[in-house]
Amino acid sequence: MTQKLVLFDIDGTLLISNGAGRRALITVLSEKIGDPAVFGRVRFDGKTDPQIIVELLREAGHDELSRKALVEPMAEQYLELLEAELVSPDGPRPALMPGATELLDLLDDDERVTLGLVTGNLVRGAALKLRSVGIDPERFAVGAFGSDSANRPDLPPIAAQRAEPFFGRIPTGEEIVIIGDTPADVTCGQSLGVRAIAVATGNYSSEELSAAGAYFVVENLVDTSSVIDAIFA
Repeated sequence: MTQKLVLFDIDGTLLISNGAGRRALITVLSEKIGDPAVFGRVRFDGKTDPQIIVELLREAGHDELSRKALVEPMAEQYLELLEAELVSPDGPRPALMPGATELLDLLDDDERVTLGLVTGNLVRGAALKLRSVGIDPERFAVGAFGSDSANRPDLPPIAAQRAEPFFGRIPTGEEIVIIGDTPADVTCGQSLGVRAIAVATGNYSSEELSAAGAYFVVENLVDTSSVIDAIFA
């Protein structure tokens, strides 16, 4: 039985997709939204994909389009375009964050750890992004995704329930560590009392992540020993 469930965010933490997701969403929603300025008024980071779609539609005044039955087809269109964007030779290519592979390898080899994901990406989108930078999605034993809930705080409890076979019970509290780059990553597991390790490789500073309540903050994942020490502190 393992001792720690380590849940990684994807975008801005393990990799940067260099705008592939944003470009795909803009293409899908441009006809409904019309005004390009709307895309600049809604932040994408720290949110689930369905949440982003709903917020963009509402910002454009389309509350009636924010229903699940209409969001789901848009999400499917988005995934098709995302797949093309990630491999397009015309735009910037996705890239691994420094230290990400080394940290995953060390944790993968540690019998005390169950690796998982907690991400706002739809499950297929998560796999596409990970594969685009050479990370096998199968190395993560559990996960919770935007496909499970549009509400980010719902995701850590879902991941914890899926980790029950590895712990012999549902892990909670400091048995769970979330690693992410936004205040939403830091706060989404508060209901379980989890520890959050924040990495300042996204759009938020170390100071902002500390203020959100991160247990430990690093500038990047290169100092893997410090991150591992924080996981087991």
